[in-house]
Amino acid sequence: MPDTEIGSDDPAAVAPARPHGLAAGLAAGLAAGLAASRERAGWLVTAVPAVTAFVVGGYQLGGPSLWRDEAYTKDAIGRSVSQLFAMLGNMDAVHGAYYLFMHVIAAVIGTSAVALRFPSLCAMVIAAGFTAAIGRRTATLAQPGTGRRASRVSIPALTGLLSGLVFATAPLMTYYAQMARSYAIVTMFATIATYLLLRAYPDGRWRYWSAYAAVVALTGLFNLFGLLIIVAHGVTLLLTGARRLPLRWLAACAAAAGVLSPLLAVASGQQQQIQWLVAPDFRTINRLVSDFAGSHALRAPVALLVLVALAVACLADNWRPLNPVAVALPWLVVPPVVLIAWSYDKPVYVERYVEFCLPALAIAVGAGLAGIYRLAAAVTVRRPRLGWLPAAVTGLVVLGLAVMLVAPQRAIRQTAARPDNLRLASAIVAAHEQPGDVVFYIPYTMQVLGTGYPAPFAKLRNIALARSGVASATLTGIEVASPAALKSRFTDVRRVWVVTGASNYKFPVPMTPVDKEKMALIAGDGLHILHRWQAGEVMLTLYGR
Repeated sequence: MPDTEIGSDDPAAVAPARPHGLAAGLAAGLAAGLAASRERAGWLVTAVPAVTAFVVGGYQLGGPSLWRDEAYTKDAIGRSVSQLFAMLGNMDAVHGAYYLFMHVIAAVIGTSAVALRFPSLCAMVIAAGFTAAIGRRTATLAQPGTGRRASRVSIPALTGLLSGLVFATAPLMTYYAQMARSYAIVTMFATIATYLLLRAYPDGRWRYWSAYAAVVALTGLFNLFGLLIIVAHGVTLLLTGARRLPLRWLAACAAAAGVLSPLLAVASGQQQQIQWLVAPDFRTINRLVSDFAGSHALRAPVALLVLVALAVACLADNWRPLNPVAVALPWLVVPPVVLIAWSYDKPVYVERYVEFCLPALAIAVGAGLAGIYRLAAAVTVRRPRLGWLPAAVTGLVVLGLAVMLVAPQRAIRQTAARPDNLRLASAIVAAHEQPGDVVFYIPYTMQVLGTGYPAPFAKLRNIALARSGVASATLTGIEVASPAALKSRFTDVRRVWVVTGASNYKFPVPMTPVDKEKMALIAGDGLHILHRWQAGEVMLTLYGR
């Protein structure tokens, strides 16, 4: 009789011979109990990481200040649907689906920091569950019909559980779970799409391919760069040994691209929004590796675990199709490489655009941890007294990783981990503003810095503004067109706030004629610096007599 353990993922477990009478009843009861236990164990593999992600990502959810990108979200979703569509026709169409979704959410739960970030947290919770499901399924597909176990533990279940937990405790997961932008939702859809690929490719039925196409389309709808998941999946399918890509997969990808073609057309005309990007360099790649690993110190342990997963896939499992590494590595590597390479011609790379690759790293690390368990279990085959060794060795490695994650998790919750501290900037203005104060934003796009916590900034006279964001159907509004027009408005001014924000923490050099006129008016009116404050990258300079 074969060894059928609780939580087994073996699809080819052999049923025992059918007994009769009382023995039949006992056997039926035992079989039902084992089936229920397996079902509970399978449910826990996904539920435990999901709950962990909710606790880890939700802790101090509203603690860090909103930063400028979240301020864009807050400003956009505060408009009516017609005003929002008018704006999307001019700019930020790539975030249109997210803004519309958040407009509905805000109408229900408000626009506090917690309310704005809660959908991202929920998306990461779902992504954690599907990451675990992918880890378990790929490990099962890598060991078809073998019933392979070590020390009464289902390796597929262990791989899934560890993959999900690695993702749920990753500092980068926390960072984007606590951000009111679309990146967590893109991660969720990319993870669901990958799981559906694992169901559709071996099964072949159209219902799975249709679901796959729909979720891929949703991935691209919330961020067009999320469509790079298709390229990663194509590489995975080629690694299965197929000489050509499945026609149904190609049809699903074509359908998703067709649905998104209107958005692609609109977005292609709004590329001025990413003109601030520059070509990546070695520091860019170095930061990407460190951020995905969790910290600089974690890079070596994480890389070693990925290598263990690769060795197990090649040596122990004979590189069977759709193993954890064959799914995870293309997903982890291809999208960043494509964007970085593309950026040497036209800069398009930002780390948050490839954040949806984080579950892939978690799956590879989870498979590496399960591989350590398997290697330790192999030692105990002829030494039964060392049955405790696999769990002990794996537990020590997991404990070591957990200890190394404490400091990065603590740091990621600090406002200093975000570029801007808009809450502090707002508090500074509220504490020092006086009736009649004027505000200049240099450049004018820095007006977003006053929209995260807008009440104090709304009391300042923005004399350079010609049309508001709502009136101009833009995010930041439109300034006066000429220095002369600005000069005509500069009357009865005693104090001026200059608001700017730059990653070098330096006062910017005015570039446009209107920005140069702002500084000329300040100097010509005999105003001097009364005080200067720094709130992250936000710089507030108060001029007066």
